[in-house]
Amino acid sequence: MDPIDSLVELIEGKSKAKTKQKRKWREIEQLKERLELEKEIEFFNGSFEHLLEEY
Repeated sequence: MDPIDSLVELIEGKSKAKTKQKRKWREIEQLKERLELEKEIEFFNGSFEHLLEEY
């Protein structure tokens, strides 16, 4: 195998690993955002239900 070919394979392997890491971090961030939104929705639902009970 040519040294240049092995270098290209090494670089491509590293970039694929970085891409996978970035994808995982994006997924984690999306899950965190979703959980925060669910917490906010639960909070506001409780607030609105209290207001509706008064009427």
